[in-house]
Amino acid sequence: MLMNDYVIVTDSTADLSREFTSEMGIKIIPMKYLIGDKVYLDNGFNIESFYLTLRDKVLPSTTQINVQEFVDFFSKYLKNNQDILYIGFSSGLSGTYNSALLARDELLKLYPDRKIKVIDSASASVGQGLLVYNAALIKKNGGSIDEAEKWVNQNKLKCCHWFMVDDLFHLKRGGRISPTAAVMGSILSVKPVLCLDNLGKLSISKKARGRRKALDLIVSKLSSAAPAANLQTIFIGHGDVPEDANYVAEKIKSEFSVKNLIINHIGPVIGSHTGPGALALIFLGNHR
Repeated sequence: MLMNDYVIVTDSTADLSREFTSEMGIKIIPMKYLIGDKVYLDNGFNIESFYLTLRDKVLPSTTQINVQEFVDFFSKYLKNNQDILYIGFSSGLSGTYNSALLARDELLKLYPDRKIKVIDSASASVGQGLLVYNAALIKKNGGSIDEAEKWVNQNKLKCCHWFMVDDLFHLKRGGRISPTAAVMGSILSVKPVLCLDNLGKLSISKKARGRRKALDLIVSKLSSAAPAANLQTIFIGHGDVPEDANYVAEKIKSEFSVKNLIINHIGPVIGSHTGPGALALIFLGNHR
């Protein structure tokens, strides 16, 4: 088997563009979301119409990937004598990672000579995407599955997630934060700024009065946590607010001389919990 004869697999919650995943050969397991009684695949299509639905106060729900779906998806590559590096949605936010572990254990009985690496990214959305992006670059440059796995495990808790939401209603409804935290974060039109902790769970870190101040606060996090910001690729995710994403991008370029920026939509599964107007800044720092 060739050194890099493996596939990198992640969930659609990584919110990577279809162009990039296609170019790099990254395999995406689409998660599902429901609007009313209709089920949709989170496959990168119709994102703008999804956010229009949210703005019309229609409330979607989401489902995690189950064990059988992982078994079916992984089997396609194992049958082709390829190993698998799966980088999954934070176990602090979803049970999807645990389903992948169960699928791995089941499949290793059938394919004992294959490698099936399952990593809890402790990340979400474009933070998960940043880890997958770098693993894919390692593979493209000839790195082995073990080298890619090692890099992700060494860096996942350096993957800093700073993001703001217009309000905390969607996160409260999905059980990602407590009702008390939601109320406190919504007082007097304060814009809550959140982060992910080392367990991959959400935490309200700061509050800013007004949207522009919240965006500026997020950008300021680069100075203390990422002294080498200009040497890395930084990700920005947004909930259908491209003008705010561009504002943050230009501010980062100006203040930190950053050259490599990737801006992506926050997809429907994550967007169901963050709502329209969310904006996330993701980078590698010294720690979270």
